Amino acid sequence: MRIPTAASSVIGVIANPASGRDIRRLSARASVFPTAEKSSMVQRMLGAFGSLGVERVLMLPDRAGIAAGVLRARDHQRQPAWPPLEFLELPLTDSAEDSVAAVRALRAARVRVIVVLGGDGTHRVVAGECGDTPLATLSSGTNNAFPELREATVTGIAAALIATGRVPLAAAARRNKLLRVRAGGREDIALVDVCVTRHAHRAARAVWDAARIAELFVAFAEPAAIGLSSIAAMLQPVARDDRRGYFVRCAAAGEARREVLAAIVPGLLAPVRVAESGWMEPGVAYPIHSRGGTIALDGEREIELAAGEEASVRLDPAGPLTLDVAATLAWAARAGVMTGPPGREW
Repeated sequence: MRIPTAASSVIGVIANPASGRDIRRLSARASVFPTAEKSSMVQRMLGAFGSLGVERVLMLPDRAGIAAGVLRARDHQRQPAWPPLEFLELPLTDSAEDSVAAVRALRAARVRVIVVLGGDGTHRVVAGECGDTPLATLSSGTNNAFPELREATVTGIAAALIATGRVPLAAAARRNKLLRVRAGGREDIALVDVCVTRHAHRAARAVWDAARIAELFVAFAEPAAIGLSSIAAMLQPVARDDRRGYFVRCAAAGEARREVLAAIVPGLLAPVRVAESGWMEPGVAYPIHSRGGTIALDGEREIELAAGEEASVRLDPAGPLTLDVAATLAWAARAGVMTGPPGREW
């Protein structure tokens, strides 16, 4: 694998071609981000990068058409001129391993920011490898809680302001919490929620059946979000900057203390019976009481629990750095970064 040499203002781009294609598109008429729109989002960001003097962009290639659309547009582009664009030379597997390899290559190239287009699952994979390289998040999945649903041009402006040093990272980045899961000898992370289900096997990986949910742990829970974290949010909203998390243990009909109605997938509100809920303190290992079933990380079943296998979830405050786009642009406005005399070279 060839690792590109570093430059002073380089941005990495990872666009997941598979995001937004799970079973929730069929079960709940969830939104879809087609390949053409993902390619257009990258192109709009490249226009912002070029306008603000980004020196180079390194991008993960794909076989679905995102990169091909970008290349066609590059050959016919008008103003503003894009920065030089290079594709990482990686053997593609059409799996999450492509994102893992891309993050490692981008960190080796010392990019200033990694822009991620994908769902919660994509961002989870990237967060596991990015270290302290900040992420600019863009939602292109089915129903997402972690990445922002924002116009790509604006996110591109924020990323370029950070990459070129016009806005200090300390004014623009926030540290996120995450959840660390231990099951037997396995360990993994989740950015939003860990859900223990009564499914015996992973099968269709997306979780959309409320009756199968046994336990839920969340790093944050916003009442306006769609997804499993909305169960916790209807019981106790948890902000992204709150030091704590929250847990919910579900119950059978006769054991329930209360019931919550939550939008666990787009277009579907489902009742969930609750036996117990409460705060999660950082650094404490909270046991998973279910003996068997599967563990879903950010909405997708990843770990099968053997009967009687011990497992736990711990809240870690030292998760990935992400750009606060609104704060970045507000700082730039106050500092006059985007204003100047006529004819200024930006």
